[in-house]
Amino acid sequence: MGKTKTRPKRRSARRPVQAPRHRAEPQRWSRSTLAWGAVIALTCLGLLAAAFLLGKRDAQGGSEGPASATGGLPDTPDYHSLLVAPGDPGHILLGTHAGLYESTDGGRDWKRTALAGQDAMNLARGDGEIVWTAGHNVFAKSTDDGRSWSAVRPDGLPSLDLHGFAVDPRDGSLWAAVAGEGLYRSSDGGVSFEVVSREVGGAVMALAITPAGRLLAGDMERGLLSSENDGRTWRVALPAAVMGLAINPADPDVVVAGGPGILRSSDGGETWDVSLSLDPGAGPVAWSASDTEVGYAVGFDRVLYRTGDRGLSWQPLS
Repeated sequence: MGKTKTRPKRRSARRPVQAPRHRAEPQRWSRSTLAWGAVIALTCLGLLAAAFLLGKRDAQGGSEGPASATGGLPDTPDYHSLLVAPGDPGHILLGTHAGLYESTDGGRDWKRTALAGQDAMNLARGDGEIVWTAGHNVFAKSTDDGRSWSAVRPDGLPSLDLHGFAVDPRDGSLWAAVAGEGLYRSSDGGVSFEVVSREVGGAVMALAITPAGRLLAGDMERGLLSSENDGRTWRVALPAAVMGLAINPADPDVVVAGGPGILRSSDGGETWDVSLSLDPGAGPVAWSASDTEVGYAVGFDRVLYRTGDRGLSWQPLS
């Protein structure tokens, strides 16, 4: 087994009596607010790390979770990733510590579909038919929209503890953040990987790449990092913990993030607004490719939120 990083227990999530149903007053974060944001970073890094990450024992325990759930998210230990089917905005895959769940009605009802007991921390799709999942000792691909999976065992990775993963929209290359190690890239479809950075990647929990080539990495120790030179150098784009990232398929300047609520950027990740403030925080986010006004975000209050206006406002689903 590869080297892993011990992850702290998260707080028990609780469903609120009444989830917020309106857009929060925007709050702008940019590089000019780093001094003030450092306080937020310390608070959010600790809060979201505790809320999002389970201990290594739970990830290795093989819990399969419930077979189905009606009227809300399945009650699993954690929610890690989201992916919307390319042709149907109501068809969603949810990656958890207990495997994959599927909804065909826009997130209201769920059934377990594959990888039971495995830690699907990332879900990603390139331009082709391949869907990828990567997580705690999990790396696999599917060519049938996630119904079946085949394990991938590449050369060049120090372990398969992959906490961040993304497909590059420019050339289809694969990027993987290996826990405690660094950032790696594959240009041969996952057959082999080469190291890009040992300074960034070891604490990354969210990864995204814009069509223009900007890399965004949610680092649990430093906040949201940005690179414009293929990962050689990095700067802090947002001093807050980010647990999920999604770039809008129709407008790559529009990026949403799960962090201290649901965050939105309209300039490719340079500056950010809080679209919906959530005290417990938020995690995985995803866009629909067939209706790019639609997106989803998972709150740590065990509520799935939906936007129909490209991330400007969010409504809870139950």
